Amino acid sequence: MRKFRKLVEAGPIGLQPWAEEKLSEYASEIIRFDTLPESEEELIARIGDADAVLVRTLPLVPASVLSACSELRYVGMCCSLYSKESANVDIAYAEKHGITVYGIKDYGDKGVTEFVVYALVRILHGYDWPMWRKRPKEITGLKIGFVGFGTSGQMTARLLKAMGAEISYYARSAKESCEKEGMHFMPLSDLLEQSEVVITCLNKGVILLHEEEFRQLGNGKIMINTSIGPASDMPALKNWILDERNIFISDTAGGVGSIYDEVKGLRNVLCPDASAGMTEEAYDLMSSKVLDNIEKALSQDQ
Repeated sequence: MRKFRKLVEAGPIGLQPWAEEKLSEYASEIIRFDTLPESEEELIARIGDADAVLVRTLPLVPASVLSACSELRYVGMCCSLYSKESANVDIAYAEKHGITVYGIKDYGDKGVTEFVVYALVRILHGYDWPMWRKRPKEITGLKIGFVGFGTSGQMTARLLKAMGAEISYYARSAKESCEKEGMHFMPLSDLLEQSEVVITCLNKGVILLHEEEFRQLGNGKIMINTSIGPASDMPALKNWILDERNIFISDTAGGVGSIYDEVKGLRNVLCPDASAGMTEEAYDLMSSKVLDNIEKALSQDQ
């Protein structure tokens, strides 16, 4: 098999030990760094004359870094790649200069789904948490609306529907298969108004909820953000959270956004600040997909 001459892990990657061992099949020389570079200059020095580099969501790899590393021909993103615009690698520059960039997706969805169910049950029943309503409530009959309906959203929706929830969703277009399963597309304003629980599952960098959307949502609701970053305008979200009738849930501080320090101690905010998606199984799947991408890049570089 063709190999890269030198592959650099430019910072902590998180590959499973078995995957780290297998990397030797794909590169003649491997250099690993277990800390993030403190500057762009340090990143350039780390990559040096390598022809392949692996990164996660950090560090940033802008055009200035790619242009300075003239031997580079492959960048492996060991993290979700939703779009060129939201990536930490300047993919547009890479494409113009013959550098292949591959990312991965759909590797942490099951853990996210489990977190949503855990959080809802905890709050609906008042298990070590202020109960949402006067009596414990089941998921059965709960009106749950999804804003964004990709892989993780659909997976979570199917599980909640199996538990008796009424599911609606807002996406770029209606999903025929989901409609057949009894999950229904709604305009965003209608979904926000009619849902008791709103779950945001948006791509990184997509902000759909502003002051008007929170007005449509109203109070006495539960919102769960499963996106990598915020799904809401910060001032509007903060104002909504400050009404104690509302409950906001996110697995990570990043999902809360820049207001995290201001709201993290409030009794109506549940945020353990631990990525629900990054389970042992997710690291296995991530590692497999990273290796698959390397094989793909090598097979095309003949």
